[in-house]
Amino acid sequence: MEEVVPQSHPYVPRDLELPGYVPVVLSQSTIVGVYFSCSLVVVSIIWIISGRFQKISKIDKLLMCWWAFTGLTHAILEGYFVFSPEFYKDKTAFYLAEVWKEYSKGDSRYAARDAGVVSVEGITAVLEGPACLLAVYAIATKKSYNYILQFAISLGQLYGTAVYFVTSLLDGDNFAASMFYYYAYYVLANSFWVVIPSLIAIRCWKKICAACAVQGQKKNKLQ
Repeated sequence: MEEVVPQSHPYVPRDLELPGYVPVVLSQSTIVGVYFSCSLVVVSIIWIISGRFQKISKIDKLLMCWWAFTGLTHAILEGYFVFSPEFYKDKTAFYLAEVWKEYSKGDSRYAARDAGVVSVEGITAVLEGPACLLAVYAIATKKSYNYILQFAISLGQLYGTAVYFVTSLLDGDNFAASMFYYYAYYVLANSFWVVIPSLIAIRCWKKICAACAVQGQKKNKLQ
């Protein structure tokens, strides 16, 4: 029996081969702090801009902030992961590479370039990212496709998150370096893309049904 040689990285499984791996340079607090700071700036800017549009409710303003935040996260953060297969070799302490080196402690499938994860993230970055930004515009300008678009994106996010969790379970659900990383990164960080899209999907479903009911009443009156 061949002896398994431990690899010089912090990920699980320990025999995961990552030739050329370069340890994380930035601290966890720096990585998380920069992400939250940038997110706060984006949300603040969108909130201020949304105030310039007339007759937009507070809920719609919050939705604009959410779609801008999640859209840029999908397009920039996840987009970098999809198109940078060797991020774990980065020696420059480039922020986006550091993010994925750190997040891989909660799910090593990212460092390992798991086909399922790359596929889900690819669709999310290329399709859902721009669609989220389109939703910001649709809400601000009250486009007719506003609720349908939000409903479709939310379903896409829920589907992607479901595939993400289910494939991990089917493969043994043993990809976190510790229980802390498992719950902080894998569970908590992804839970926002379960709860918020669910609430948005329910709201949009009700709005669409109400609009269809009104349209049906108008047709009945004309007959």
